[in-house]
Amino acid sequence: MLKYVLDIVDLLDDPAADGKRVVEYLDSVAGPEGSGGEVTTVKGERGSTDFVMVRIAGTRGRTAGGDARTLGVVGRLGGVGARPEMTGLVSDADGAVSAVATAAKLLAMRRRGDALPGDVIVATHICPNAPTEPHDPVPFMGSPVDIATMNRYEVTEEMEAVLSIDTTKGNRIINHKGLALSPTVRDGWVLRVSDALGELLAVVTGEPLVTYPVTTQDITPYGNGVHHINSILQPATATAAPVVGLAVTSAAAVPGCQTGASHETDIASAARYAVEVAGAYGDGRLDFHDAVEFENLVGRYGSLSHLRTLGREPRESS
Repeated sequence: MLKYVLDIVDLLDDPAADGKRVVEYLDSVAGPEGSGGEVTTVKGERGSTDFVMVRIAGTRGRTAGGDARTLGVVGRLGGVGARPEMTGLVSDADGAVSAVATAAKLLAMRRRGDALPGDVIVATHICPNAPTEPHDPVPFMGSPVDIATMNRYEVTEEMEAVLSIDTTKGNRIINHKGLALSPTVRDGWVLRVSDALGELLAVVTGEPLVTYPVTTQDITPYGNGVHHINSILQPATATAAPVVGLAVTSAAAVPGCQTGASHETDIASAARYAVEVAGAYGDGRLDFHDAVEFENLVGRYGSLSHLRTLGREPRESS
C-alpha cells in the first residue's frame, strides 16, 4: 500500500494536479479493464475542483446482481493544495491520498483475480489551489465548493455504509499520532463505537484502538453557525446509512493548510484499513452498527433525522 501512497503523493504534489491525472493513474493500475473512474469538474465562488468517483465491482456485489453489500469510501478534504498562499501538498490532502490509494489497491487486486465480494465506491475531490479559512485552534483548509456540493458528488444512494477518511489534526482533542475511529453516526444518532470496526483497526495498525469524541453539533451540516471539529462526518448529513469517520491524526495541533505535515505511513495504514473494512463488510462479516439496537432507539425516542438539516432559524430575543 505504501507504494501506491508514494505514487499518489507525488502525483498530487503538483500545481497542475487534477481529476483526469488521477483517473489516468488508476487506469494504469487497473490494467486492460480500466478503472471506470468518473471525473466531474464543479465551479464554485472560490474556484473549481474535480470530483473523482470509482466503482470497483465485487464478485457478489449489487452490480453483478448479488447480495453482497456496497461500501462507500469517501476521502474528505478542502483541497490538496492551498496555492498561492502555500507551496506544496498540504496536510489536508491525506483524505484524498488515502481514498485514491484505496481505489488503486482494490483495482490491482481485481486485476490479479482477488476481487472482493461486495462493490466498493470510492470518492474524493482534487483541488491544488483551495482557499484557507480561520478556525480555532489552527487555520483550516477551505474549499472552492460548499459541503452540500461535496456530499452531492461524493455520497451516493448505493452506499450502504460509509467510511469517511479525513485529516483531523487541527484540534487539541485527539492527542495521538496515527489513526482514530469515530462512533457510528446514523440518521442523526451518535451510536456506540463498533466493536468489530475497532478490533479491525487495532489489528491493521498493530496498536491499541484510539477513538475520539463526536458531539451532536459535529454531525449537523456546515453553515448552521456552530463549531465542527472538521468535515469528517459531514457525509452523515447526506445519507441515512451508517457513517464512521477514520481520522488521520497527530499529537500536536497542525493546520490543515500546512505543508510538510503529511505522514505517508499513517496514510497507508488508513488505506489498508479501508480495504480490510471493504472486504469484511461486503462479505457480511462486519457491521457498522447494531441494526436492532438502532431500531429500538428510534422506536423509543423517535427520529433524529432533523439533525441532518440546517434546522430552524433562532428566534430573536424580545
